[in-house]
Amino acid sequence: MESQEPKITSSPLMPLMYSNRVMLKTILEGSDTKMGLIGKTMVIGGWVKSSKEVKKEPVASPPAAADALPASPGPKDVSCAEIIQSRIPFFRTIIRVLGGSASSPAVREKLESLIPIPRLPSIFFLQINDGSCVSSLQVVIDSAIVPVSAGQILPTGTCILAQGVLEKPSAHGKHTIELKVEKILHVGPVEQDKYPLTRKRLPLDSLRDYSHIRPRTTTVASVTRIRSALNFATQTFFQNHGFFYVQVPIITTTDSEGFSEKFQVTTLLEKTSKKEEPVGVEDVSLETVKAAIKDKTSMVEQLKRSDSNREALFSALQDLRKTNELAQQLEAREKSKPVIAVKPDVVDFNEDFFGRQSYLTVSGHLHLESYACALGHVYSFGPRFRADKTVSPKHVSEMWTVEVQMAFSDLEDAMKCAEDYFKFLCRWTLDNCSEDMKFVTKRIDKNVTHCLEYMISSSYEKISYREAVEILRKVTDKAFETQLQWGVPLTAEHLSYLADEHFRKPLIIYDYPKAVKPFYVRLNDDGKTVAAFEMVVPKIGRVITGSQNEERLDMLNTRIKEFDLSRDQYEWYIDLRRHGTVKHSGFSLGFDQMVLLTTGLTDVRDAIPFPRSHGKANN
Repeated sequence: MESQEPKITSSPLMPLMYSNRVMLKTILEGSDTKMGLIGKTMVIGGWVKSSKEVKKEPVASPPAAADALPASPGPKDVSCAEIIQSRIPFFRTIIRVLGGSASSPAVREKLESLIPIPRLPSIFFLQINDGSCVSSLQVVIDSAIVPVSAGQILPTGTCILAQGVLEKPSAHGKHTIELKVEKILHVGPVEQDKYPLTRKRLPLDSLRDYSHIRPRTTTVASVTRIRSALNFATQTFFQNHGFFYVQVPIITTTDSEGFSEKFQVTTLLEKTSKKEEPVGVEDVSLETVKAAIKDKTSMVEQLKRSDSNREALFSALQDLRKTNELAQQLEAREKSKPVIAVKPDVVDFNEDFFGRQSYLTVSGHLHLESYACALGHVYSFGPRFRADKTVSPKHVSEMWTVEVQMAFSDLEDAMKCAEDYFKFLCRWTLDNCSEDMKFVTKRIDKNVTHCLEYMISSSYEKISYREAVEILRKVTDKAFETQLQWGVPLTAEHLSYLADEHFRKPLIIYDYPKAVKPFYVRLNDDGKTVAAFEMVVPKIGRVITGSQNEERLDMLNTRIKEFDLSRDQYEWYIDLRRHGTVKHSGFSLGFDQMVLLTTGLTDVRDAIPFPRSHGKANN
């Protein structure tokens, strides 16, 4: 295992560069530094996770003795406000006597205005988190010193930027340090009735509807920090091993696998739709009208609850009815429109933006090969797209992938690199995300840390596809949904059985039938199998897929014909075999599956900041 570079940390008292505040992680993590910060003044910022208000008791003046001597002049220990507060019962008695039951409210109001009764000050206790760590800092605000109201700062989600002094808590509790506020620099208020995180521990599937707000939850924040660490670990591993980072295109004219569902990129549909649209039709979006209906319905409900006047409620109901009628008209218009499909056999793609059919990339490794054939070892990291309508907890339409290509390397080299890289990611997560790993172990999966440690220490089983089929055929106590025979792809159910029940550890399966792997994979000497492999781990399944790629020109041409692919589309790829061909191999890691493994999550939609799946792209 490679020795890791030391962590980059800043001084606990050093404000963040480009922001005049101290990151809470530098205050809260590391018990050896906390006590040294007592008495230090600093600026912190974050969002309120929870809060409470404690009213301060009024200070009553002791009764003076009849024979007491006049008080000598000296420092004042009691404020004017506290003296007035102590006399409140006396003042109220005078008001009742003078006002009497027969007095008008105006008279009583006049008398009360002559004797102002100040509001009792409060102490606010806020748990503030700035997203840098799991823990929150207790922030204490005395409204007698810092004039703020409960409605301003207590609601969950309120943003606070404050200056204060770090102190030991006055009361015993779970907090070992707190910030006593001297000045509030910024308050970002919250609309409490609309803020989605007022309830504690919303289910993860409910949070998906608020992907712009959900990172403020402790769970999603921890997952995001672990994801960030895995990204940094990826860059560290490959940079330390002599790889060059290459950005491959997201828009491509090449189908990287030859049989995948793709998203087509075109401007022809928009032009055709505009031609079909009758002149004079209002440019009103049905989605906009539906959103308006939702807002107007909410307004009507509020008016009903608030006991508002009947005229306002009647007007709101009329407005809602008209908006519903408009939505019905738009829906009818949408249904009556002709369906306009862009098909290759009826559309001239020479008029399209790129002058030919283009797609969002399924994989960037074909483009990566061209750089491997010039630079040696290269890697890329980015989003990949599949227009697959299948709903699965392990796949969405946009997923991030790490892709690697190595010149002068064979299948064994690729499998060794994949195993080393995978173990490096597991070790990096445990070493650099200790607090987040404690949280996900407690909240999501109690075995996740043990699982990662086992991935690092265990030796990985290596078996051929043929051996895997033989093992699965001998299973008698389990019936698989897909009937297994040689030449059929191994399903997630097959892989799960092999990793979770049979071997009970990670394994690498290699030499797959040529019909189940892409055209570019190198054909083995038997003429039936290709030099491809898959790394399978317990609970997650397939994490890495790789292969040695076909460097022989005649073999590649034959494979392209077998897959019935357009030769023109791959002419540039074939060129790599004509001009300085080289043996090369590589692999792809499903980055989002890696996040599932390290966090204990079970649905990839909870591991991706903004998930895109069939019928779902909210933001």
